[in-house]
Amino acid sequence: FTASLLLGTTLTISSNHWIMAWAGLEINTLAILPMISKSHHPRAIEAATKYFLTQATASALLLFSSMINAWQTGQWDITQLTNPTSCLILTSAIAMKLGLVPFHFWFPEVLQGTPLTTGLLLSTLMKFPPITLLYMTSPSLNPTVLTSMAILSTALGGWMGLNQTQIRKILAFSSISHLGWMTIIISYNPKLTLLNFYLYALMTTATFLTLHTTKASKLSTLMTTWTKAPALNAALLLTLLSLAGLPPLTGFLPKWLIIQELTKQDMA
Repeated sequence: FTASLLLGTTLTISSNHWIMAWAGLEINTLAILPMISKSHHPRAIEAATKYFLTQATASALLLFSSMINAWQTGQWDITQLTNPTSCLILTSAIAMKLGLVPFHFWFPEVLQGTPLTTGLLLSTLMKFPPITLLYMTSPSLNPTVLTSMAILSTALGGWMGLNQTQIRKILAFSSISHLGWMTIIISYNPKLTLLNFYLYALMTTATFLTLHTTKASKLSTLMTTWTKAPALNAALLLTLLSLAGLPPLTGFLPKWLIIQELTKQDMA
């Protein structure tokens, strides 16, 4: 399954043809489903079902948008997405795949029902192919739609995260919020989106692996883990602050650069 995941991701990020990109996304979805439902717990099965339905719908929309574009222009090239209807449907499809507001409902639920290691894959590796597609089609996408989705995602990710006691749900809302930051800048400076994604993936990996080591899944258990591994817990504190984007830490860098770029574009 890991090999299939890598194959699917590589296929999508290196393809020029819409059908190949779609095939890569499908391989990815099918490879991660057994990983989500591995524990045979009813919640894990529910998470896998929710994930499958969402991703299948998003993939169908993606294929539909590329078909409309091919019908109008005769082009199957990913970078040649010129039809406005196609662009709109594609934006919705990718937003659904990533879990951007208003298609975010599945993500916290799915993440809560999966083991931490699979949750890590869902939060980082599975976001990479859709972000690459956004990156490749960014010049032709509608900036207003992207900006609206981004602002909603950033705001909602922050607010909903305050209301949670389960760490995986908090991380899910953190992911939605970060994706908002990535989406708002993709029309103006796509390289910043990739920088943000790489740093986000790095910090999230550190967080998930630490939680996996300390076996913490609720905020109440996280409070008592410092007795087990004080140094690891101190590192986790710094990683979480970095994930929140506080100034002296790495997580602040992409936000700073994004705000700077938005100011240049008279957006902020």
